[in-house]
Amino acid sequence: MEIHGTVYDILHNKSGNICTTSPEDSVYDAIRQMGEKNIGALVVMEDDQIVGVLSERDYSRKVVLQGRTSRDTKVGDIISRPAISVRSKDGIEKCMQLMTGNRIRHLPVVDDGRLVGLISMGDLVTWVMQSQRHTIEQLQGYISGDYPG
Repeated sequence: MEIHGTVYDILHNKSGNICTTSPEDSVYDAIRQMGEKNIGALVVMEDDQIVGVLSERDYSRKVVLQGRTSRDTKVGDIISRPAISVRSKDGIEKCMQLMTGNRIRHLPVVDDGRLVGLISMGDLVTWVMQSQRHTIEQLQGYISGDYPG
């Protein structure tokens, strides 16, 4: 099944707030911010450039499991570089391929060198489910004769 839609379509239905941190911030402060905002990742910015994404998974694997402390560890010490990003005109399928192929759950959205959003695997799953629901409704309408198509 082909999945229609673009990153723009997903961003259009999300809040415009993009939470960021810097490589010099402590992991503790970044994780605290994530907890306060009830989010699973922060875009890591340095001089208006995206350098990575900090996720809860990074914290658990690169701080907790390695015996580091979040107060003494800098965000820049545990993020994967370079950041993998998409553009708002990119398709949903491309995003899913990037996420599964790179085993990541968040993609910054960059247009003309500027951060415009962040999408998650959850956003993609929600989009696909809504798309399938819409297709099923159209097919049911067509079969029952209620669909003008």
